[in-house]
Amino acid sequence: MRPLPRRWLWPAAALLALAFPALAGFDAYICHVAVLVLLYVTLALGLNIVPGFTGLLDLGYVGFYAVGAYTAGLLSLNFGVGFWLTLPLAALNGALWGILRGAPTLRLTGDYFAIVTFGFSELVVMVAKNETWLTRGPMGLPGIPPPSAFGASFRGEIPFYYSILAIVALLVVVTRRIASSRVGRAWFAIREDEVAAEACGIDIARYKVTAFALSAAVGASAGAFYAHWITFVSPGTFQFWESVIILCMIVLGGMGSIPGAILGAVILVSLSEVLRGLLGQFGLPEDTRFLFFGLVMILMMRFRPEGLLPVKAGANGER
Repeated sequence: MRPLPRRWLWPAAALLALAFPALAGFDAYICHVAVLVLLYVTLALGLNIVPGFTGLLDLGYVGFYAVGAYTAGLLSLNFGVGFWLTLPLAALNGALWGILRGAPTLRLTGDYFAIVTFGFSELVVMVAKNETWLTRGPMGLPGIPPPSAFGASFRGEIPFYYSILAIVALLVVVTRRIASSRVGRAWFAIREDEVAAEACGIDIARYKVTAFALSAAVGASAGAFYAHWITFVSPGTFQFWESVIILCMIVLGGMGSIPGAILGAVILVSLSEVLRGLLGQFGLPEDTRFLFFGLVMILMMRFRPEGLLPVKAGANGER
Protein backbone atom coordinates (compact mmCIF):
# COMPACT_ATOMS: atom_id res chain seq x y z
CA MET A 1 0.00 0.00 0.00
CA ARG A 2 1.43 3.35 -1.04
CA PRO A 3 1.89 5.87 1.79
CA LEU A 4 -0.28 8.97 1.84
CA PRO A 5 1.45 11.93 0.10
CA ARG A 6 2.81 14.40 2.61
CA ARG A 7 0.57 17.21 1.37
CA TRP A 8 -2.46 15.16 2.42
CA LEU A 9 -1.28 14.41 5.95
CA TRP A 10 -2.62 17.62 7.50
CA PRO A 11 -6.06 17.40 5.79
CA ALA A 12 -6.31 13.72 6.79
CA ALA A 13 -5.44 14.57 10.39
CA ALA A 14 -8.04 17.37 10.35
CA LEU A 15 -10.77 15.05 9.05
CA LEU A 16 -9.90 12.43 11.66
CA ALA A 17 -10.04 15.05 14.41
CA LEU A 18 -13.41 16.34 13.19
CA ALA A 19 -14.87 12.84 13.12
CA PHE A 20 -13.28 11.64 16.36
CA PRO A 21 -16.30 12.18 18.70
CA ALA A 22 -18.50 10.16 16.34
CA LEU A 23 -15.85 7.45 15.99
CA ALA A 24 -15.68 7.28 19.79
CA GLY A 25 -19.44 6.87 20.01
CA PHE A 26 -19.74 10.28 21.72
CA ASP A 27 -18.52 8.63 24.92
CA ALA A 28 -18.30 11.34 27.60
CA TYR A 29 -15.06 10.08 29.17
CA ILE A 30 -13.25 9.61 25.85
CA CYS A 31 -14.35 13.06 24.69
CA HIS A 32 -13.17 14.54 28.01
CA VAL A 33 -9.75 12.98 27.51
CA ALA A 34 -9.71 14.24 23.92
CA VAL A 35 -10.35 17.80 25.14
CA LEU A 36 -7.51 17.39 27.64
CA VAL A 37 -5.20 16.11 24.90
CA LEU A 38 -5.98 19.11 22.68
CA LEU A 39 -5.47 21.47 25.62
CA TYR A 40 -1.97 20.09 26.11
CA VAL A 41 -1.37 20.20 22.36
CA THR A 42 -2.04 23.94 22.60
CA LEU A 43 0.40 24.27 25.50
CA ALA A 44 3.05 22.20 23.72
CA LEU A 45 2.76 24.26 20.52
CA GLY A 46 3.03 27.46 22.56
CA LEU A 47 6.06 26.32 24.54
CA ASN A 48 7.71 25.00 21.38
CA ILE A 49 8.19 28.58 20.18
CA VAL A 50 10.82 29.36 22.83
CA PRO A 51 12.97 26.21 23.30
CA GLY A 52 12.11 24.72 19.90
CA PHE A 53 12.43 27.78 17.66
CA THR A 54 14.86 29.99 19.59
CA GLY A 55 16.76 27.38 21.62
CA LEU A 56 16.09 28.82 25.11
CA LEU A 57 15.13 26.37 27.85
CA ASP A 58 11.88 27.50 29.50
CA LEU A 59 11.05 25.75 32.80
CA GLY A 60 8.28 28.13 33.85
CA TYR A 61 5.69 27.91 31.11
CA VAL A 62 2.98 26.89 33.55
CA GLY A 63 3.17 30.44 34.96
CA PHE A 64 1.55 31.82 31.80
CA TYR A 65 -1.01 29.01 31.90
CA ALA A 66 -1.91 30.23 35.41
CA VAL A 67 -1.97 33.89 34.36
CA GLY A 68 -4.50 33.11 31.63
CA ALA A 69 -6.68 30.97 33.88
CA TYR A 70 -6.85 33.56 36.66
CA THR A 71 -7.37 36.40 34.18
CA ALA A 72 -10.39 34.60 32.70
CA GLY A 73 -11.72 33.57 36.11
CA LEU A 74 -11.46 37.02 37.67
CA LEU A 75 -12.92 38.82 34.65
CA SER A 76 -15.83 36.39 34.47
CA LEU A 77 -16.68 36.36 38.18
CA ASN A 78 -16.08 40.02 38.98
CA PHE A 79 -17.13 41.77 35.77
CA GLY A 80 -19.33 39.26 33.98
CA VAL A 81 -17.07 39.07 30.92
CA GLY A 82 -17.88 36.11 28.68
CA PHE A 83 -15.52 33.44 27.39
CA TRP A 84 -15.23 34.85 23.86
CA LEU A 85 -13.86 38.10 25.27
CA THR A 86 -11.80 36.69 28.15
CA LEU A 87 -9.90 34.46 25.70
CA PRO A 88 -8.23 37.33 23.76
CA LEU A 89 -7.88 39.43 26.92
CA ALA A 90 -6.08 36.57 28.67
CA ALA A 91 -3.82 36.17 25.61
CA LEU A 92 -2.97 39.88 25.69
CA ASN A 93 -2.26 39.75 29.42
CA GLY A 94 -0.07 36.70 28.90
CA ALA A 95 1.84 38.44 26.13
CA LEU A 96 2.41 41.43 28.40
CA TRP A 97 3.82 39.22 31.15
CA GLY A 98 5.90 37.37 28.56
CA ILE A 99 7.51 40.67 27.59
CA LEU A 100 7.98 41.72 31.22
CA ARG A 101 9.62 38.40 32.04
CA GLY A 102 11.65 38.21 28.86
CA ALA A 103 13.01 41.76 28.61
CA PRO A 104 15.29 41.51 31.69
CA THR A 105 16.59 38.10 30.58
CA LEU A 106 17.72 38.93 27.05
CA ARG A 107 21.39 38.40 27.88
CA LEU A 108 20.78 35.14 29.72
CA THR A 109 21.13 31.74 28.08
CA GLY A 110 21.25 28.12 29.12
CA ASP A 111 20.86 27.28 32.80
CA TYR A 112 20.63 30.93 33.86
CA PHE A 113 17.63 31.59 31.64
CA ALA A 114 15.99 28.34 32.79
CA ILE A 115 16.39 29.34 36.46
CA VAL A 116 14.75 32.71 35.85
CA THR A 117 11.79 31.11 34.07
CA PHE A 118 11.38 28.61 36.91
CA GLY A 119 11.40 31.45 39.42
CA PHE A 120 8.72 33.31 37.47
CA SER A 121 6.31 30.35 37.55
CA GLU A 122 6.88 29.81 41.26
CA LEU A 123 6.25 33.52 41.89
CA VAL A 124 2.93 33.35 40.04
CA VAL A 125 1.84 30.33 42.08
CA MET A 126 2.88 32.01 45.34
CA VAL A 127 0.86 35.11 44.47
CA ALA A 128 -2.16 32.91 43.66
CA LYS A 129 -1.79 31.14 47.02
CA ASN A 130 -1.19 34.15 49.26
CA GLU A 131 -3.07 37.10 47.75
CA THR A 132 -6.44 35.92 49.06
CA TRP A 133 -8.06 39.33 48.54
CA LEU A 134 -7.67 38.77 44.79
CA THR A 135 -7.46 35.03 44.13
CA ARG A 136 -9.11 33.53 47.28
CA GLY A 137 -5.84 31.68 47.87
CA PRO A 138 -6.02 27.88 48.21
CA MET A 139 -9.83 28.03 48.07
CA GLY A 140 -9.58 28.93 44.39
CA LEU A 141 -12.16 30.51 42.12
CA PRO A 142 -15.30 28.33 41.86
CA GLY A 143 -18.33 28.93 39.67
CA ILE A 144 -16.60 30.27 36.55
CA PRO A 145 -19.35 30.24 33.90
CA PRO A 146 -18.90 27.97 30.87
CA PRO A 147 -18.86 29.47 27.37
CA SER A 148 -22.12 30.14 25.59
CA ALA A 149 -23.08 30.42 21.94
CA PHE A 150 -26.36 31.64 20.45
CA GLY A 151 -27.74 32.17 23.93
CA ALA A 152 -27.08 28.62 25.17
CA SER A 153 -24.29 27.56 27.54
CA PHE A 154 -21.97 24.74 26.57
CA ARG A 155 -23.11 21.39 27.97
CA GLY A 156 -21.19 18.15 27.73
CA GLU A 157 -17.77 17.73 26.19
CA ILE A 158 -18.60 18.03 22.48
CA PRO A 159 -18.82 21.86 22.30
CA PHE A 160 -15.57 22.16 24.26
CA TYR A 161 -13.93 19.60 21.98
CA TYR A 162 -14.70 21.51 18.80
CA SER A 163 -13.81 24.84 20.42
CA ILE A 164 -10.34 23.70 21.46
CA LEU A 165 -9.93 21.91 18.11
CA ALA A 166 -10.55 25.22 16.35
CA ILE A 167 -7.96 26.89 18.58
CA VAL A 168 -5.42 24.16 17.80
CA ALA A 169 -6.11 24.38 14.06
CA LEU A 170 -5.64 28.16 14.10
CA LEU A 171 -2.47 27.80 16.15
CA VAL A 172 -1.01 25.21 13.75
CA VAL A 173 -1.68 27.45 10.75
CA VAL A 174 -0.20 30.52 12.47
CA THR A 175 2.92 28.77 13.81
CA ARG A 176 3.61 27.11 10.46
CA ARG A 177 3.34 30.42 8.64
CA ILE A 178 5.51 32.21 11.20
CA ALA A 179 8.11 29.42 11.17
CA SER A 180 8.53 29.78 7.41
CA SER A 181 8.55 33.59 7.52
CA ARG A 182 11.38 36.03 8.10
CA VAL A 183 10.62 35.98 11.83
CA GLY A 184 10.83 32.20 11.95
CA ARG A 185 14.10 32.13 10.05
CA ALA A 186 15.51 34.66 12.51
CA TRP A 187 14.41 32.48 15.44
CA PHE A 188 16.07 29.41 13.95
CA ALA A 189 19.25 31.39 13.28
CA ILE A 190 19.32 32.47 16.95
CA ARG A 191 18.82 28.86 17.98
CA GLU A 192 21.70 27.62 15.86
CA ASP A 193 24.23 30.34 16.72
CA GLU A 194 23.25 33.58 18.46
CA VAL A 195 26.60 35.28 17.84
CA ALA A 196 26.53 34.49 14.13
CA ALA A 197 22.90 35.62 13.89
CA GLU A 198 23.75 38.96 15.48
CA ALA A 199 26.73 39.34 13.15
CA CYS A 200 24.35 38.87 10.20
CA GLY A 201 22.28 41.84 11.36
CA ILE A 202 19.48 40.05 13.21
CA ASP A 203 18.06 42.13 16.08
CA ILE A 204 18.42 39.49 18.81
CA ALA A 205 16.52 41.41 21.48
CA ARG A 206 13.51 42.18 19.28
CA TYR A 207 13.11 38.64 17.98
CA LYS A 208 13.54 37.08 21.41
CA VAL A 209 10.92 39.37 22.95
CA THR A 210 8.58 38.53 20.06
CA ALA A 211 9.03 34.82 20.78
CA PHE A 212 8.44 35.34 24.51
CA ALA A 213 5.26 37.34 23.89
CA LEU A 214 3.76 34.93 21.38
CA SER A 215 4.59 31.85 23.45
CA ALA A 216 3.13 33.43 26.60
CA ALA A 217 -0.04 34.51 24.76
CA VAL A 218 -0.68 30.93 23.65
CA GLY A 219 -0.14 29.58 27.16
CA ALA A 220 -2.46 32.19 28.66
CA SER A 221 -5.20 31.47 26.12
CA ALA A 222 -4.97 27.77 27.03
CA GLY A 223 -5.36 28.77 30.68
CA ALA A 224 -8.48 30.83 29.86
CA PHE A 225 -10.00 27.86 28.06
CA TYR A 226 -9.18 25.60 31.00
CA ALA A 227 -10.87 27.98 33.46
CA HIS A 228 -14.14 28.04 31.52
CA TRP A 229 -14.00 24.30 30.81
CA ILE A 230 -13.44 23.11 34.39
CA THR A 231 -15.25 26.17 35.89
CA PHE A 232 -12.76 26.18 38.79
CA VAL A 233 -9.22 27.47 39.19
CA SER A 234 -6.85 26.87 42.12
CA PRO A 235 -3.09 27.24 42.66
CA GLY A 236 -2.66 23.46 42.98
CA THR A 237 -3.29 23.04 39.26
CA PHE A 238 -0.23 25.02 38.23
CA GLN A 239 2.67 23.16 39.82
CA PHE A 240 6.22 23.01 38.47
CA TRP A 241 5.70 19.47 37.20
CA GLU A 242 3.21 20.78 34.65
CA SER A 243 6.01 22.77 33.00
CA VAL A 244 8.22 19.68 32.99
CA ILE A 245 5.53 17.51 31.41
CA ILE A 246 4.86 20.07 28.67
CA LEU A 247 8.60 20.31 28.00
CA CYS A 248 8.77 16.50 27.82
CA MET A 249 6.08 16.59 25.12
CA ILE A 250 8.14 18.71 22.75
CA VAL A 251 11.34 16.79 23.54
CA LEU A 252 9.54 13.51 22.83
CA GLY A 253 8.12 14.76 19.53
CA GLY A 254 11.22 16.68 18.45
CA MET A 255 12.38 20.15 19.46
CA GLY A 256 11.12 22.75 17.00
CA SER A 257 8.84 20.30 15.20
CA ILE A 258 5.16 21.30 14.97
CA PRO A 259 3.90 17.76 14.19
CA GLY A 260 6.28 16.49 16.88
CA ALA A 261 4.80 18.76 19.55
CA ILE A 262 1.32 17.50 18.65
CA LEU A 263 2.41 13.86 18.69
CA GLY A 264 4.27 14.25 21.99
CA ALA A 265 1.21 15.77 23.68
CA VAL A 266 -1.07 13.03 22.34
CA ILE A 267 1.26 10.26 23.54
CA LEU A 268 1.99 11.58 27.03
CA VAL A 269 -1.57 12.66 27.90
CA SER A 270 -3.03 9.40 26.59
CA LEU A 271 -0.36 7.41 28.44
CA SER A 272 -1.13 9.35 31.60
CA GLU A 273 -4.82 8.42 31.46
CA VAL A 274 -4.05 4.76 30.76
CA LEU A 275 -1.57 4.62 33.64
CA ARG A 276 -4.04 6.35 35.95
CA GLY A 277 -6.49 3.47 35.51
CA LEU A 278 -3.85 0.74 35.70
CA LEU A 279 -2.16 2.14 38.79
CA GLY A 280 -5.51 2.48 40.54
CA GLN A 281 -6.21 -1.21 39.97
CA PHE A 282 -2.95 -2.11 41.71
CA GLY A 283 -3.50 0.33 44.57
CA LEU A 284 -0.57 2.55 43.58
CA PRO A 285 -0.67 6.38 43.83
CA GLU A 286 -1.34 8.32 40.64
CA ASP A 287 1.99 10.15 40.86
CA THR A 288 3.73 6.84 40.16
CA ARG A 289 3.02 7.53 36.48
CA PHE A 290 5.79 10.13 36.52
CA LEU A 291 8.26 7.24 36.88
CA PHE A 292 6.99 5.87 33.59
CA PHE A 293 7.33 9.29 31.98
CA GLY A 294 10.93 9.38 33.17
CA LEU A 295 11.55 5.92 31.74
CA VAL A 296 10.10 6.98 28.38
CA MET A 297 12.36 10.05 28.28
CA ILE A 298 15.44 8.00 29.22
CA LEU A 299 14.73 5.55 26.40
CA MET A 300 14.20 8.44 23.99
CA MET A 301 17.50 10.07 24.95
CA ARG A 302 19.24 6.72 24.49
CA PHE A 303 17.76 5.54 21.20
CA ARG A 304 16.27 8.62 19.47
CA PRO A 305 17.55 11.85 21.03
CA GLU A 306 16.29 13.96 18.10
CA GLY A 307 12.66 13.02 18.90
CA LEU A 308 9.98 11.00 17.12
CA LEU A 309 9.35 13.58 14.38
CA PRO A 310 12.54 15.62 14.18
CA VAL A 311 12.93 18.70 12.05
CA LYS A 312 14.99 18.11 8.93
CA ALA A 313 18.13 20.12 8.46
CA GLY A 314 17.17 23.50 7.08
CA ALA A 315 13.45 22.98 7.70
CA ASN A 316 11.36 25.39 9.75
CA GLY A 317 9.12 23.50 12.13
CA GLU A 318 8.29 20.74 9.65
CA ARG A 319 9.40 17.15 9.57
